[in-house]
Amino acid sequence: MHEKMDIGEICNREVVFATEDMSVKEAAELMRDQHVGSLVVIRQADLGRVVAGMVTDRDIAIVAVARDFDPQSLRVGDIMSSEVVTARPDASLNDVLHLMRQSGVRRVPVTTDDAVLIGIVTLDDLLEILAEEMQGFVQAITSAQRREERVRG
Repeated sequence: MHEKMDIGEICNREVVFATEDMSVKEAAELMRDQHVGSLVVIRQADLGRVVAGMVTDRDIAIVAVARDFDPQSLRVGDIMSSEVVTARPDASLNDVLHLMRQSGVRRVPVTTDDAVLIGIVTLDDLLEILAEEMQGFVQAITSAQRREERVRG
């Protein structure tokens, strides 16, 4: 594995976000158009975009649709999760994996100490990186086997 792989280096800095006053219908359309399953909910502050919550496609399905609320009048702030698990940009890949496992989340916004949004990292992102690392192990084993064949003939 890399010496130290910081989440700030690998997070996606193009984050699809919503605001608390956005309608649930608008949020669902944004998710559809951007091909994402969640939105980071932000609050504009002097420091920048501060993370206020998260809303997922599951939140929309379970709260808005299954309970027969009007998705046009219902607001993101009404259904978002306000207890958001975040990571700092200097967190390691292993730290974030542990955080995801411990918290039961698949997506973690990356923020400054002041909760200003920097990016987002998903479990899929981390799995892709780990798969690449595993491929490196496989290549090392294969190279060692070839070397053994050449040397021992």
